[in-house]
Order: sequence, then C-alpha cells, then structure tokens
Amino acid sequence: MATLEEEFTLAGLSLGAGPDGLLGVEPGAKTDQFLVTEGGRTVILYKVSDQKPLGSWSVKQGQIITCPAVCNFQTGEYVVVHDDKVLRIWNNEDVNLDKVFKATLSAEVHRIHSIQGTEPLVLFKAGAIRGLEALLAEPQQKIETVLTDGEVIKWTKVFMVFKHPMLIFVTEKDGNYFAYVQIFNSRILSKYTLLSGQKEKSVIQSFTASVNRKFISLKSLSSDGCIYETLIPTYPSDPGRNQMVVRSLLLKAVVSGNARNGVAVSVLDQNHIAVLGTPLPTSKECLSIWNIKFQTLQASKELPQGTTGQLWYYGENLFMLHGKFLTVIPYKCEVSSLAGALGKLKHTQDAGTHTVSHFVSWEASQGCGLRSQNSEQSRRILRTRKVEVSVQPEVLASEQLLSTIKNDSEKHIEVELRKFLSIKRTPDFHTIIEDIATGLLGRCKTEASFYPRNSLMQVIQTHVLSYSLCPGLMEVALEKIDIQILQLCLQQFPDIPESVTCACLKIFLSIDDNSLQEIDINTESVFDDSDTVQDEKMEEQIIQNGFNPEEDNCNNCDKELNEKPQDTTEETTSCPIIPKRAALLRNAVLHSAYSETFLLPHLKDIPAQHVTLFLQYLYFLYLKCSINATMTLPGIHPPTLNQIMDWICLLLDANFTVVVMIPEAKRLLISLYKFVKSQVCVYSELNKIEVSFRELQKLNQEKNRRELYSIEVLELF
Repeated sequence: MATLEEEFTLAGLSLGAGPDGLLGVEPGAKTDQFLVTEGGRTVILYKVSDQKPLGSWSVKQGQIITCPAVCNFQTGEYVVVHDDKVLRIWNNEDVNLDKVFKATLSAEVHRIHSIQGTEPLVLFKAGAIRGLEALLAEPQQKIETVLTDGEVIKWTKVFMVFKHPMLIFVTEKDGNYFAYVQIFNSRILSKYTLLSGQKEKSVIQSFTASVNRKFISLKSLSSDGCIYETLIPTYPSDPGRNQMVVRSLLLKAVVSGNARNGVAVSVLDQNHIAVLGTPLPTSKECLSIWNIKFQTLQASKELPQGTTGQLWYYGENLFMLHGKFLTVIPYKCEVSSLAGALGKLKHTQDAGTHTVSHFVSWEASQGCGLRSQNSEQSRRILRTRKVEVSVQPEVLASEQLLSTIKNDSEKHIEVELRKFLSIKRTPDFHTIIEDIATGLLGRCKTEASFYPRNSLMQVIQTHVLSYSLCPGLMEVALEKIDIQILQLCLQQFPDIPESVTCACLKIFLSIDDNSLQEIDINTESVFDDSDTVQDEKMEEQIIQNGFNPEEDNCNNCDKELNEKPQDTTEETTSCPIIPKRAALLRNAVLHSAYSETFLLPHLKDIPAQHVTLFLQYLYFLYLKCSINATMTLPGIHPPTLNQIMDWICLLLDANFTVVVMIPEAKRLLISLYKFVKSQVCVYSELNKIEVSFRELQKLNQEKNRRELYSIEVLELF
C-alpha cells in the first residue's frame, strides 16, 4: 500500500529556472536541507520542514552553472561547476561565489555525485571519473576519453556497494544505448550494450536504478509508455570486453505512448516506483506510484499545471516542478507483501483444524489469459503425448468433468465432482479446481435456473481456491443470498476485498431470524453466547485486580453521569442476537482480513440500526472476555480481544455521528465509555506496579554487587 500526501510549494515565488527546469535537487549537509540548482546562475539551500530558504548563492553575470551543486559530506562544504570547467567550493558563511575557492579543470564536467561515506565523484563528459580530492591536488591533470565520437551521457547515478562507491551512467549513440559501471575499489570500468529485445527500436525517455549484492536493476521508461528492466551484474565476469544485456518488460502502458515531455521514473524502494507522465492520451499529467511486485497502481495525483519531466526523491519526499514552482509531495510505501495488501491477516487456526489455504495466484487470472507456466506446460505435455496409465485417468477425469458441467443436471454434476475429488491430487490440482469453479459460475450466469450450490461448496472445501482466483464465486453467492457459501468463503479466502466483506456483513445483520433458523449453520463454537453476562461479575473481576472504579479518583469526571437516575435493578447483559447470527459474525466477519483505510468507507453504508446491533454483540463479547482471567472467549477458534476492540473502534469511527443520534444506542455508548475509562485506570495502576518492580530489581542488583569483590580506582588531581 502506497499513498501520496498533500503537496506543498517549497519556493514561495516562481523560480528563475531555465527552459528545461532545474539542474538538480541534492541533499544538504543536515537532515531536511536540500540544495536546489536553477538552470541559470543560482544555488539555493532550503529547509523543507520550514518551507523557506536558508541561503542563496549566485555566480556573476555572464557565467552559467552547468552542473548541479552538491554537498561534500566529509567536509560540510558545497561544490558546483560553472561554464563546464570551473569548480567552486564554499560553505554557509560565504556570501559571494566569486570570492570562494576556484579551480579550473582541463576537461568539461558532466556531473558531480556526492553520497554519504565517501568523497564526491566527478564524471567528465568524455566518460572519465575522478575523485574530488585527486582533482583538487592536480586540477589540470589529463583526463582520458572513454566514450566514442557521438556518444552522449543521458543519465547517471552513484551507489554504495560493500562500503565502496559505485557509479553507473548510460550513454546513447545513433539510437543505441550503453551502460558503464565502475566500482572505485577495483578501478575497472565495465561496458554493457542494452538490447531492447524488440524488432522496433524505442526511444528511452527516463532511467532509474537500484542495486543489491548481485545485480544492478536498471529500469527505463520508453517512448511506447512501458517500463523495462535490465539486470547488470554488480561484479562483471569479463570486465575487459563489451557485454550485452537484454531489457525485459516490467510494467506495460504506465504512461501514454504519445507523451514526449513531462515523463520520468524513479525507484522508491524494492517494490515501488514513481512515474511522472500522462497515463492516457487525453488525460492530464499526473504523478503515480506503482507496485512492480503485484503489477498494481497504488496512488495517483493529477498535476494540472504540467511538469518538466524532472523527478527527485529523498527520504519520504518527492520533488518536482509543478508549473514553475518547486513542489514537494510526501509519500509513504508500506512493505510490499501479500499480507500488506490484504491488511490484517486471519489468526492462525488451532491445532487439529484444517489450515486455511493462502494460495493466491497473481498469474492465473482467466480473464487475462495468463497461467502458471509450469502447470500449463505440464498439462500440454499430458494432452499431446502418451503418458503412463497411472496419470492418464486423472487428466481424462478432469476433462470429462468439465464437459459434464456444461450440459448435465446439477445432481449429476455433484455426483461426478465427488468422484473426481476422491482421486489423488496432481501438482496442478489448484488449476483444475479453478477451471471447475469457473465452469460452474459461467453456466450460472447464462442459465438463471442453474445454481449448483452443493457442487460449489465441495469446490470451496478443497481449500485451494481464493478470491483472486475466482472472484465471481462470492458475487453469485451475494446475489443468491447464500449464507452458507458466504460463510465458507469468509473463513477460507485470505484475500477478500473490504467491499465484499461489508456486503456479507450487511446480509448477516439484515436477514431476519426466521430465515436464519431455516439455514444449516454450525453453532457449536457459540453455544455459550446465550449465557447472561452480569456487570457485577465484571466489577468483582476488576476489584480482584486491585481497582474499584466507583472509588478511584479517575472516575470523578463521570460523577454527574453516575449520579443520574438509573434503574436500581441489577444490570444484566444477554446476547443480543440468536446463535446462528452470532456464528456468522463471530466465526466469519471478525476473522476476516482487512485494511482499515479500505474498510472504513464501506462501513459507513451499513444502516444505523444494524451498526447498533453489531456494537451490542461486540460489547457482549468484550464482557465475556473480561470475565475470563485469560481474557479469551471459550469455544473453537474464538476471536481475540484485539479483534473485538478493533471492530468496535472501526464501527464507531465510521458511524459515530449517526449512532449518537439513535436513542437505542445511548445506553450502549455510556457503557462503552465507562468501560474504557475503567480499563485506562487499570492499566495506569499496572504501570505503577511495573515501575515498583523495576525499582526493587535495581535494589536487588545493587545488593548483589556489594557482595562481589571489586577494585575501585580513585584519581586525584
């Protein structure tokens, strides 16, 4: 999950940048400080958090800055090049660049790179690389020519690999692209020819890269709107000769193929990239973040004033020119994993129960025409050549079953499916089950009277399906209001979208009790929910833990609330719903995986009376947890206290304004309020006890130290 936060303008006034925008944005000597080099005469030091400049330096009239200014992290000084060959070094106290240190070099400079842990590196236009200290010792030293005639540097970047700086730059000549890599501890410059792998050559508009221990991942955004990746070895096998590497497609059509300006790409982390450009031919320019691991668009922000196609990122900030203003857009990228995409995962099941399948195929989508390559290859082999008798019946059985699904009756399909499932599973069993489920659902959509619910339940109970493999399954179940299938899917699918989870919740809360009584739902794990929970028991439990909410000072703020006339009879709280509805909510919804960001908007669509009912049941479960000394519910695989509290918070966050206006919910809200206050005070007392134990532990340690033999040295001055 990645998000783009609210943008802000770093420069209060329009920057005097050149026609191509800024020369660069580089980190300063301190955190949150950045050097901004205009495409003219000025270098400005900004503090991003304050959104104001800390200093500004300009070369004199007639001189032009030709290289972005950088900070020498070893000395804290700033370095810039103007008029291609003149090197300037200064610090914060200097005012006039014309009076600071000056060195004229013997060759034209393309770029200076600076990174923490090493001296700045100077890359010359001819392809040679020098350390800054070596140049300062001998500014007029001879600079060799590395590039051929007509070869131009297009992009460059520096990394730290095994505590040594490594510089990579890409050149272009006659439509061909080359990558040069040099690690400074080896002094070996390796050259690679970038092959497109396509018949037609495409113009590369932007480069970015990341590095690990074995490879440099060079990513490029081409004129066809796609992003390609080239893997270059960190340590070349044959550094003496020109090697060839092939580009492979990474993301397709992230920007419009007609875009010529305002296009850029940057690697944010191992699994996220930022893309600047026009997504469609008719749309405006925008900044977007893509997850390259799951091939998904994570966040997008429209840029109506246009950009120059320049994009920088440092820390958690993206820098770009929006119109004529330098704009900063903070971003956040969570860890890229299926768990992160799904939000909070289901809790591990108890020992002895069937484990939930976490098989989610991102390549087996029927609509995209993709399959797992290994399974497809194995199936083609089985279909096209003669195989052993022990394997052939399984393949024939699956093909025969798929044919049966298209034409035969529901009863016959159910019988044949049961026979097929009794056969020993093959390595591509999940693919066959997906085909079976797709076939059943396809016929459901074409024939209104066809609904083989028993067959669908058999397929779900194989524990190999997931929502991403067969999204139409829950769609049909919701349409048919099939409670059993919805419950099974919620219990077994780890990747159900939050919108579908809320749709199931609405049905579970809205269906009347009489209809629920007719449905076969296992209520074994919620048999005890019909018991009555007394507040007296809860109060006794709190007193046993050393705290009485009626006597503690922390409840003084509730004095007026407690003094209001109330029913003097003993307050009792019974389960507000029947056991079958409780089984659906407790064993299906509360265990569902979710992400709060995506779940909250859908919870707002639940009717207020249903929200109140769900809150009453959650409060009932919370009371039952509190009665037990272990703070757990009885039964098979019960929801945890954290899950119950999370859902109470979610419902209140999404519907608090509405719930407050309902008279039926007033008593519940007061009870929740009092309960939270009491828990806060309990934890406060526990913290005091913890501090006391720590002090006692320190005293015990000091006592033990006194018993040990020791020598003390006193220094007299």
